[in-house]
Amino acid sequence: MKLGILEQMPQPKGKTAEETAAHTIEMAQYAENLGYERYWFAEHHATRGMVSSSPEVMMAAAAANTERINVGSGGILLPQYSAYKVAAQFSQLESLYPGRIEGGVGRSPGGGEFLRERLADFKPNQVAEYPQKLEDLAGYINREGQIQPAPRTAGKPALYSLGLGENSAKTAAALGIGYVFGHFIKPDRGKASFDAYRNSFTPGLMEAPDAKACVFVVCGADDAHAEYIAQSQHVWLLNVEKGLNSQVPPAEEAEKKMNSLSGKERDSVEKNKRRMIIGGPQKVKAALDYYSDLYQCEDWLILCNLHDWQEKKDSFRRVMEMYS
Repeated sequence: MKLGILEQMPQPKGKTAEETAAHTIEMAQYAENLGYERYWFAEHHATRGMVSSSPEVMMAAAAANTERINVGSGGILLPQYSAYKVAAQFSQLESLYPGRIEGGVGRSPGGGEFLRERLADFKPNQVAEYPQKLEDLAGYINREGQIQPAPRTAGKPALYSLGLGENSAKTAAALGIGYVFGHFIKPDRGKASFDAYRNSFTPGLMEAPDAKACVFVVCGADDAHAEYIAQSQHVWLLNVEKGLNSQVPPAEEAEKKMNSLSGKERDSVEKNKRRMIIGGPQKVKAALDYYSDLYQCEDWLILCNLHDWQEKKDSFRRVMEMYS
């Protein structure tokens, strides 16, 4: 099993953005020492609770403070930006940290129209043009055509498209690039997406299919401990969905909220649990093994958005220990 981390940099309630950023670099170092293969950063805007707004900057910072672990983006909001500029950023990172750069991009607008306009310098919405922009990006990285991004490195950064269903999988497959399925967003489309990707793959930037999956994982000392600390993540996700303060609450505060949920909120939590794996080591391993077999995928990025940094570290450690 190949294991990596997808980091949204959730800000614990009571901590600053600066503390969260510093801790994230420490977490990347810790993950490298544990044996994780990659550490990717999300791109989020217009939220008080997620600090990762510039994954390319965090990739550079993490790579500079580690030695071996691959760093990546999961993912840069490609419709809002120039494909050439994104390719140049990946190439610049490749020149600094050869063989360690994994560029993941997605088609999300990044938020409401008010925010999308500002990310795109008030250009028209280009979400529908994502397939063409992705093709352009793959061409730039593969050095096709007369116009190529600088610097022209000896190696090429890896390129992945993030997606939630068969169409996104086929788009990545047609370009011969990697595909990352967001089980942590839409868990019911996984098998069909992986099948579509593999069955449609044509060699391009990559010679063979390279598929990964992302999932929330909270691995406690035992099932009861996991359920207790996961309450922070449940309440955090509820707040994210409502557009409320999305800083991660401490376990005690989260427990009080969980004990007073409305019927609608309880339904949301139960639905969100399908996007997560929560339990002690044996339960977590059984679930990861199940989905690995279902998807025929043994390459996972895991998210863990807890308030307590030590609990987050311990969760990552327990997962890795099961597959070491």
